[in-house]
Amino acid sequence: MATLLYRLGHGAYRRRKLVLALWLAVLAALIACTAVFGGKLDDRFTVPGAESQTALDTLARTFPPAAGSSAQLVFSAPAGQDVTAGPYAAAIARSLAAAEHAPQVAAVITPQQAGTVSADRSTAVAQVQYPVQRSQVQPASLTAVEAAAHTADSSGLKVSVGGSAYGSRGVAVGATEVIGVVVALLVLVVTFGSLLAAGMPLVSALIGVGIALAGLLALTPLVQVSSTAITLALMLGLAVGIDYALFILSRHRGQLAQGLDPQESAARANGTAGSAVVFAGSTVIIALAALSVIGIPFLTVMGLGAAGAVLIAVLVAVTLLPALAGFAGTRLAPRPGSRAARRAVPQSVTEAPARDTLGARWARLATARPLLTVLAVTAVLIIAALPVAGLRLGLPDNGSAARNSTERQAYDTISARFGAGFNGPLLVLTDTANPADGRQAALQVAQSLKELPGVAAVAPPQATRAPGQAVIQLVPTTGPEDQQTADLARTIRDRAPALLADTGAKVAVTGTTAVNIDVSDRLAASLLPFVAIVVGLSLLLLTVVFRSLVVPVKATAGFLLSVAASLGLVVALFQWGWLADALGVAHTGPVVSFLPIILIGVLFGLAMDYEVFLVSGMREQWIHTGRAQESIITGTRQNARVVTAAALIMFTVFAGFFPADDAIIKPIAFSLAVGILIDAFAVRLTLVPAVLALVGPRAWWLPARLERLLPDLDVEGAHLPPVGVAAGAKEPALVD
Repeated sequence: MATLLYRLGHGAYRRRKLVLALWLAVLAALIACTAVFGGKLDDRFTVPGAESQTALDTLARTFPPAAGSSAQLVFSAPAGQDVTAGPYAAAIARSLAAAEHAPQVAAVITPQQAGTVSADRSTAVAQVQYPVQRSQVQPASLTAVEAAAHTADSSGLKVSVGGSAYGSRGVAVGATEVIGVVVALLVLVVTFGSLLAAGMPLVSALIGVGIALAGLLALTPLVQVSSTAITLALMLGLAVGIDYALFILSRHRGQLAQGLDPQESAARANGTAGSAVVFAGSTVIIALAALSVIGIPFLTVMGLGAAGAVLIAVLVAVTLLPALAGFAGTRLAPRPGSRAARRAVPQSVTEAPARDTLGARWARLATARPLLTVLAVTAVLIIAALPVAGLRLGLPDNGSAARNSTERQAYDTISARFGAGFNGPLLVLTDTANPADGRQAALQVAQSLKELPGVAAVAPPQATRAPGQAVIQLVPTTGPEDQQTADLARTIRDRAPALLADTGAKVAVTGTTAVNIDVSDRLAASLLPFVAIVVGLSLLLLTVVFRSLVVPVKATAGFLLSVAASLGLVVALFQWGWLADALGVAHTGPVVSFLPIILIGVLFGLAMDYEVFLVSGMREQWIHTGRAQESIITGTRQNARVVTAAALIMFTVFAGFFPADDAIIKPIAFSLAVGILIDAFAVRLTLVPAVLALVGPRAWWLPARLERLLPDLDVEGAHLPPVGVAAGAKEPALVD
């Protein structure tokens, strides 16, 4: 691995103009493809094979209005007024007549037709039906419907528009995201002490992100690419792109400060730090690609899209970065006598403490009483993880939207005037073998459903185009995110055999609420197997890299503590509402159902980044000196600054997406940001040195038989040619 990347670094440095031209050509070609072929984003949550999805697909053929999306127009009269009074009724009628002419609208159902006038006659709800799913509703159509609805404002009515046609649209790059990038640049400037060196990771990361996003958008006509997939790829691509370049460039500048030839230094940094980047990136890619085994299309594309962004970041780091280093030449070297130059000079652990870096002093503090450090850090992380016991999973609805959004206002008004269940009705599809019995059987099913606890109302059955088939709308007493609504759906399914025996009708529960319940159930069922895959992968890969049994177990245990603590904080904020107002969380409720899996996949790879860069330095010192304590301090001294900078950059990039008013992106950004801080500072820079000091030389023990069986990845670059030989060679030599 190291030798291959060493030769690749040499080649990229020499042919830097060609390498840069090729990457820019790829970026331009993908942007052109996006402009010509790029289609619409698709934010549907589908779960193939589930009862709700199968029934919804059936309704799409036999009764499109029920399977499509809808917008709710909510009209509220001034306090004490009757919304059905003449002036208000006329204003509502004009609004609905205008809404009928909006693009894509299939039908408009008045409040009188739907029976949706509140008991106190203060609020009326009309429905605009679309024959297509939410992802296919054009923004221009929603804008036209909103404009039509707000014509009633002049009559004194308060108007809001919501419904299933609204939902998460992802996050466009705005001020907060740009601020995150600016802060990352400042961290790079402080780390390198050079604006030129600070700009290179940012430039390479932006090129990589541009290629990743353009590639995803170009695929939209072929696969279901969601706005969340685009945002996740942007977050990850930007964060790891900067971090991977930071790791390699830090090694390159340190070698330049020691007098190494620029080309040889770029190649050697590519072979050593680049090997760690390839390994770390591979773990992220594998973990994210593993999301495809769950069998949910939007999650598969989300995982593969993010994995693709990480893959491009790795390729950019080991090819484009050496080329950019070639353009910079010796200008990347720290100024003689500067702090950056002094840090590059090898220093023994026995030197005076006055010359110690903050990282070395912190390592000494953590290892002074290692058992106390391990117990204290573990206790704090376990306490932070305690809320995970109350974790509930679900998918957000309009109740999670920003408080000032029109869909949130409509949701809250409907909940207050009609009940929370009106925002998330269930659809019950009935089907009989004998078409003549279809209507009677559907009426019997509807009557039976009315008797179930938790049912607020059951609408009369509506026949579909298919003979013997009907659809029944059922309004629960609880909202779409409530556990009682999920329990009601399961109760109906449990009673399906009895209903078939009594009425002769097959019964299936479907609709947007039921699909969301099924998606959450499948994700919850997949969580433990996914954790097992990631943990097993972690143990295997780290055993190969570090040729140790203790280091992989310690690293995996630390990763699990980081994930548990991060999820605990997510539950406390987004589910329990602790500090929700202070942090701008608009709604509390179940945690986004795919957040734990995304967090595990992403944090696993990033934790392995820090583990490899920190512990590989310690192992390198152990191999050279054989002194366990010295290897911990020296390894931390050499790599703590880079790991700290990388973690801060990751944090600022993810935190830049937290202020977004999006019920999916906000908790994901929060979980990744706090997860990075916990893993980098509490686990890797504190717990890891303490555990290694506690174990001593046994940390690097591996049975001889296993030693012979494992492949040698040479992450530390031990097989690279000596510096003098390599620098004088015309071509980099391949060393076995």
